[in-house]
Amino acid sequence: MRLPPLPAPSAPLTPQQMAQRVVGDRPAEVTSPITISPYDPRWPERFRRAQTRIRAALGDRAQVVEHVGSTAVPGLAAKDRIDIDLIVADPADEDAYVPALAAAGFTLRTREPHWYEHRCLWTDNHDVTLHVFGPDCDEHLRHLIFRDWLRGHPADRDRYAARKYRTAAEHPMSMAHYTHGKADVIVEILERAGLKPA
Repeated sequence: MRLPPLPAPSAPLTPQQMAQRVVGDRPAEVTSPITISPYDPRWPERFRRAQTRIRAALGDRAQVVEHVGSTAVPGLAAKDRIDIDLIVADPADEDAYVPALAAAGFTLRTREPHWYEHRCLWTDNHDVTLHVFGPDCDEHLRHLIFRDWLRGHPADRDRYAARKYRTAAEHPMSMAHYTHGKADVIVEILERAGLKPA
């Protein structure tokens, strides 16, 4: 696998930036406290069911459908929500995949053309978050490398879990600050996995 560069340093998204990402009528920020749950052995099966729906909806337009994020790491505490990376030929060409996914129960909720043309779709009860990227995307590669490193390095897995619990307790009503609060640990782990600054 190609090693992408480390992510660039960034500040938490502002309320205005959070609002600009929104598609439809969803709130720009969380409306209930961020909750971290112990690892659930049912998470891989929930991914497989979602993967089947995605592949049935898109066929060969779904170049990659990967379980990523904390629910993809056995033993790692996580929000009770399955994160999936979907690779399509062109994420900006929403007509090529969004209607088919909508028919399968996924609604477009986030559009970030400035950040790898990222799109994000949710199931109705938001138990699945589907991230859409293009081929050979740096962020998708970082997701895979981070996941695989944590699967093989329990000390880093547990360190990351501790940071997640702490950050969720410090910022229970801000996904922007929760995400930013984990960033330095993620970068340190990616460095150990071999990534370097751009």
